[in-house]
Amino acid sequence: LPEDMKFELIEPLKELFKDEVRELGLELGLPEHVVYRQPFPGPGLGIRVLGEITQEKLEILREADYIMRRELTKAGLERAIWQSFTVLPDIRSVGQLHGRRTYCHTIVVRAVNSADGMTAQWVQIPFEVLEKISNAITKELPIVNRVVYDITSKPPATIEWE
Repeated sequence: LPEDMKFELIEPLKELFKDEVRELGLELGLPEHVVYRQPFPGPGLGIRVLGEITQEKLEILREADYIMRRELTKAGLERAIWQSFTVLPDIRSVGQLHGRRTYCHTIVVRAVNSADGMTAQWVQIPFEVLEKISNAITKELPIVNRVVYDITSKPPATIEWE
C-alpha cells in the first residue's frame, strides 16, 4: 500500500504456498476448476514477453498459451502438470511459409511439476502432444514459425523466465 494511505494491510494467508492454498480451497468447498487453475505470474503477463512489451506481442502470447492449454486438455494432461505456460522471447528466426522465406517469432513451451514452487522438475510431455502443440501454434499463428520446449528444472533455472 502507498505510505500515505491510512490503512493497515492484513494478509493472514500470505505465508501459504500454492499447494497449501489449493488444500485450503478444497477444504472450503471451492470448485476444482478454480482450485486447480494455473498460477498467474504475480508481476503480470508481461514477464512472459521478453523485451519490449506491446499489445501485439501480448496477443501472440495469449493465443499461443490458449493453444497449448487446449492441446494439453485434449491429451488429458491439464491436471497432471502443476504449471504450464508459453513465453515469447525477444528473438525471431528464419523460416519458410508457402515457399517463401519468413522472419517470425519463436514461442517457448514450459511445463513443470512442483510440490511447493520452491523447486520444480520439467514435465516430459509426450512427443505426440508436443508435435500437436507446435503444429497448432505455427498453423494458427502464422507470425510464429518456431516452437521450442524448455526442459530446465528449478534450480538452476526459475519457473518463470524473468
